[in-house]
Amino acid sequence: MTRKFQIKAIPSGWLENNGRRLDCGPYMSGAVEARELLKRHKTEPLKTLTVERNGGIFNGPRFPRVYVDDPVHGVPFLGSTDILDADLSDVSLLSKKQVDGNPALVIDEGWTLITCSGTIGRMAYARSDMKGMAGSQHFMRVAPDESKIASGYLYAYLSSRFGVPIIVSGTYGAIIQHIEPQHIADLPVPRLGAVENQAHELIQQAADKRVQASRIFSEAIELLGAEAGLQKIKSNKVDGIPFSAGAISSSSIIKRMDGAFHSLFHREALDTLGGASVPMTTVSKMSVSIVEPKRFKRIQINDPEFGVPMFGTSALMCADPQPSYLIPKSMSGVDELLIDQKAVLIPRSGQVSGIIGTAVLPYGALIGGAVSEDAIRIHCATDVIAGFLFIVLRSEYGRRQLKARAYGSSIPHLDVSQIGQILVPDLQDGVVEEIGTLGLQSARLRHEAINHENEARTLVECAIEEGGR
Repeated sequence: MTRKFQIKAIPSGWLENNGRRLDCGPYMSGAVEARELLKRHKTEPLKTLTVERNGGIFNGPRFPRVYVDDPVHGVPFLGSTDILDADLSDVSLLSKKQVDGNPALVIDEGWTLITCSGTIGRMAYARSDMKGMAGSQHFMRVAPDESKIASGYLYAYLSSRFGVPIIVSGTYGAIIQHIEPQHIADLPVPRLGAVENQAHELIQQAADKRVQASRIFSEAIELLGAEAGLQKIKSNKVDGIPFSAGAISSSSIIKRMDGAFHSLFHREALDTLGGASVPMTTVSKMSVSIVEPKRFKRIQINDPEFGVPMFGTSALMCADPQPSYLIPKSMSGVDELLIDQKAVLIPRSGQVSGIIGTAVLPYGALIGGAVSEDAIRIHCATDVIAGFLFIVLRSEYGRRQLKARAYGSSIPHLDVSQIGQILVPDLQDGVVEEIGTLGLQSARLRHEAINHENEARTLVECAIEEGGR
């Protein structure tokens, strides 16, 4: 394995001010520089700006979890990865009795959520649709005292290039890193006057738009079912494909013999589509092409002027997708990886209980960026058709078809022909346009939310830098 070395000259005073700490991490990460610059501002310790409950900075409790499948008896339960996702409609459900007996699990609106084990320092702002959900012990909650500080500003600062390095500098552990509430309790928070309210408004707008995007997404799926005359089928919250048993004809196993394909989980979706009030078509007939790009060796570069951001399939699920690295614009084969809004992306591999078969309509930095060959592309004639197919494939009717078509035991896969065979309600052009426009609108709202958050962080960073000159 090739190691990347960094060299940096620092003032000797930094060593004195940091207890003669000689490990390079805090100095290379920017944490010490951030603290030095913040000394030129009036600051307050983070712990003094949070509510008294649990010290205002706390982890969720550890406990043996009991999951349920029925929303009537369950509460959405967020893990450290879930808090970063754009769509929270399909997270696992924790027993409502467990949550009622342990109020410390419950998340409130306006909190800053920070991953505290594994990959440290990834953050999310708890928006209104997270209020009342439960959360794991793998992310910290920072509950601001609204009478002392605006929640949106606090999130913008903590997630900025000044807040993140200081948070990360407190990590410990060699194999699996951790951070605890006491490690960030004294983190300096600069008081920036009018900038605080401006940043808060931008962060709150971003949160509201994400909530609106989720609502429009749900409305589009409801409209699809109503216009196609589809009976509702309950979303399956159990990991993977639930066990079922049944009899099938010998002719039906000529092409597929795996149990998942012939499961009740899949048959229920097919039977519901078969009973629709409109005929069916397929994804291949509605699209221009369905493509799985070729594999090729990546060359990583650092200069954005000559590079294109490269995304893996895990990033596709995030509220703010972040690239893994940059690849050269001039590299052979890169054009096949570039994404626009006329494409629907389908992760082709992974566990059936994971992201495989979860359709994504691009937004944020994904548009114009490169996505790995692990995402199959459904190229459409227009962005409206792409929006329509996105809604169909993310509905329970489409999701079950995709999941059940995965093959392989250790790491299941999907291929182009299997995706092309997915049944789609053959609706009138006007209805397709209406549903597709809703799909596009949800993606655009998520795109705008990312811009608002970036603007808020830039506003805070510039105020800190300018005040330190």
